[in-house]
Amino acid sequence: MHELAQAFALDPAVSFLNHGSFGACPRAVLAAQSALRARLEAEPVRFFARDYETLLDAARAELARFVGADPADLAFVANATTGVSTVLRSLRFAPGDELLVTDHEYPASRNALDFVADAGAGVARVVVAAVPFPVASAEAIVDAVLAAVTPRTRLLLIDHVTSQTGVIMPVAALCAALAPRGIDVLVDGAHGPGMLDLAVSQLGAAYYTGNLHKWVCGPKAAAFLWVRRDRQEGVRPLAISHGARSPRSDRARFQLELDWCGTWDPTAALCAPEAIRHIGGLLPGGWPAVRAHNHALALAARDLVAAALGVPAPVPDDLIGSMASLPLPDGKRPPRGGIDPLQDALWARGIEVPVVLWPAWPRRLLRVSAQLYNHHAQYEQLASALREALAAE
Repeated sequence: MHELAQAFALDPAVSFLNHGSFGACPRAVLAAQSALRARLEAEPVRFFARDYETLLDAARAELARFVGADPADLAFVANATTGVSTVLRSLRFAPGDELLVTDHEYPASRNALDFVADAGAGVARVVVAAVPFPVASAEAIVDAVLAAVTPRTRLLLIDHVTSQTGVIMPVAALCAALAPRGIDVLVDGAHGPGMLDLAVSQLGAAYYTGNLHKWVCGPKAAAFLWVRRDRQEGVRPLAISHGARSPRSDRARFQLELDWCGTWDPTAALCAPEAIRHIGGLLPGGWPAVRAHNHALALAARDLVAAALGVPAPVPDDLIGSMASLPLPDGKRPPRGGIDPLQDALWARGIEVPVVLWPAWPRRLLRVSAQLYNHHAQYEQLASALREALAAE
C-alpha cells in the first residue's frame, strides 16, 4: 500500500511511523480546507453570519453517521483534550467524591482531572486504578478498574485506546458494570475515530470525545464532543460566549453554546466529511478495509520489532488497533526536552517513531503506528536501526 503515500504531504525522506501522535492529512483534504479558508476570507460576514451554521450542521450530520451518534448530541471542539476539559470543568463534586482513572491515561487528560480535584480545594480525590502491562485480557482490565471502585466513586475517565501503551480498553464492558452503581464514564477517545468501528451512542458512556486529525486524517484542530442527552444541560464550554443568553429555542443550549465560543477557524471541522470520504475511498472495501489493513499492519510491525528486541507481544491481538507498544531496555541517558536520546538516534537514521517514557524514565516503550502510507520495509528498517541504536547507548 506504500503507493498511497503519494496521497499525503509527508516528507518521503522520513519513515513516518508515528501517525498516532498528530496524524497526517492527505493533500486532497488540505486542498479542501484551503478552498474553505478562501471562501471565508472572501466575505467573512457572509461566511459566519449566513453560511456557517448550515455548513456546520451538514458536517455534523456526516460525522454523526460515521461515529454512530445522533447529530443533536454532537459538537465540534478543537481536540480531545479540549473535550475532556470541557466536561470536567462543567461537573460539580461533593466532599469525599472520588474520580477514577487508570495509570495508562493520557497525561494531558490526567492533568485536567487533577486540576478539577484541586480546584475544589480538595473536595474530590483522584483514585488511580493500576492496570497491568503486559495485559492478559480485556477481563483483566475490567477487574483492575472495578477493584478501585468504591461507594464514593462518581466518575471514570478512561482512554478508549491508550496513547502510551496502545491498548484498546473495554469501555462498553466498564460502562455496563458502572451504570448500575450510578457512576458516569467520560471516554477520552482521542484515537477512537478512524481506528475503531464506533457506535458512540451504544457504548453506555455519559461523555465521549474523539479526535478527527489522527486516524480520520482530518486537518489539525478537528475533534468532537458527544454528550448523552440527559447530561447535556450541565455541560458548558470553556469559553462562555453568546450562546449562554441566546433566546433561540430551535436547538439545545448544548449546541448553541459549543458551536460558537468566539471567532475561530472552523475549516478543520468543516473538512471532517471530506476526510471521511477521502480515506474511506482509498481502498475498495471502504473504512472497514482501512481499519482491517491498519490493524493487520500494526500486528505485523509489532511482531517484527518484538523479534528484534527479543520480547513477547505484551498485548493480545484483539486489544490492538492501529498502534502497538513494546517494552525497551531501561534508558541509560536522561531525556532532553522530554525526548529520549534513543528517539533522536532513530530520527537521525531517518525514522520518526516515539520512545514513550512510561510509566516514567528510565522505563521506556517503543510505539509503532500503522497507516495506509506505511509499508513493511519501513518496519524492517526500524528493527535494524533499533538494534544498532540500542547497541550504541
